[in-house]
Amino acid sequence: MFSSSHFQSDPNFCPECGEIFPLPEMNNRVKCVLCGFEVDGITFDKLTAEYDIKSNNREKYKKLKTNDGQKAADGPTVDRECSKCGHQGMTYATLQTRSADEGQTVFYSCPSCKHQEHENS
Repeated sequence: MFSSSHFQSDPNFCPECGEIFPLPEMNNRVKCVLCGFEVDGITFDKLTAEYDIKSNNREKYKKLKTNDGQKAADGPTVDRECSKCGHQGMTYATLQTRSADEGQTVFYSCPSCKHQEHENS
């Protein structure tokens, strides 16, 4: 037996307690897991979902070139000496490569010789 409510709400939410409805059961009934309110699964047959897909403008993310035609290093610069050529100032990027309770990995790149190194922080 289906319940009737004195309240009106979005079909995806229970009109009695506001909990989001689960997927219909095998008997085409939808029962609220919080308060037990039930509706007929046919209520959801005509519902549609609308969405937009937006993509970033890739042109603005293209790598910059220096005056001599080589690609410029990406990322912010930090005061760090390159272990290969001794250049002062390396670019860096960070990434979470290990589990969430551990520190991030910092990837350094020398804009002069393109040497790369990483450090787990």
